[in-house]
Amino acid sequence: MDTLRAIALMVLSMALLAGSDAFLKLASGHAPVGQVMAMLSIGGTAVLVALALTRRVPLRWRDLTSGKILLRNGFEMIGAIGMVVGLSRIPLSLMAAIMQTAPLVVTIGAALFLHEPVGWRRWCAIGVGLVGMLMVIRPFGAGFTGWELFPVIGVTGLAARDLVTRTLPAHLDSIAVSAYGFGAVLPAGLLLMLITQSPVSLDPAAFGYMAGAVVVTASGYLAVTAAMRMAPVSSVAPFRYTRLVFTAGLGMMFFDERPDEWTLAGAALILAAGLYSFLRERRLARPA
Repeated sequence: MDTLRAIALMVLSMALLAGSDAFLKLASGHAPVGQVMAMLSIGGTAVLVALALTRRVPLRWRDLTSGKILLRNGFEMIGAIGMVVGLSRIPLSLMAAIMQTAPLVVTIGAALFLHEPVGWRRWCAIGVGLVGMLMVIRPFGAGFTGWELFPVIGVTGLAARDLVTRTLPAHLDSIAVSAYGFGAVLPAGLLLMLITQSPVSLDPAAFGYMAGAVVVTASGYLAVTAAMRMAPVSSVAPFRYTRLVFTAGLGMMFFDERPDEWTLAGAALILAAGLYSFLRERRLARPA
């Protein structure tokens, strides 16, 4: 039952985070990337701190400064920089495709570092998913700009964050963990503004889009954190692929993006690999 709840939370979080991608891309057209990151951090942290106070979830300094939380927050910062810079520079549908490498990396990491069982069939599924990803990205094609490397960095950071999340002590509430993670993005955004020397934008549209991003990102972030702690990573991670469907749909609706045949074929392989991985996990879990 916990696994099914975790899967439902993961699908919901992917829908919410797809909406966050759209809001952040819109906001980046009206404000510098560093400011977008800082605003997202401030708003998301405020929402989660308010939620923690409402539910009487303790926010302890000793938890915030513990080794695993600091490590998780470091990966959070890396992931946020890669994600937001990528969203500001490449099409939303392409961004969604690159981000689908996250479940593959998480499953590989769970097998290598958390010693969760992953059989040869799921390794084959991971390979098929990677082939599909190459079909979508086409890194050696004429359309490759180099900005695609930033979401790859983001994927790596977020996958590492999720693996660390799985190892956190049970007494740490998901709301508190999420609040700590959102707060860690603020210094990364301020540093990016300092490096790029970008002026602060006061465009009302940017603040409106960021308000929407804060609401859906905070909700999605909390849902994915809870899902990753509720069930084995290898069971939940394949359902991150649903983000591809949600984000591609938003790209077509609001940014007039039209994925080509290679993108659609690659996405189909990715979704098939994720679905097979989940079905295989369920079949292995029945005897246990």
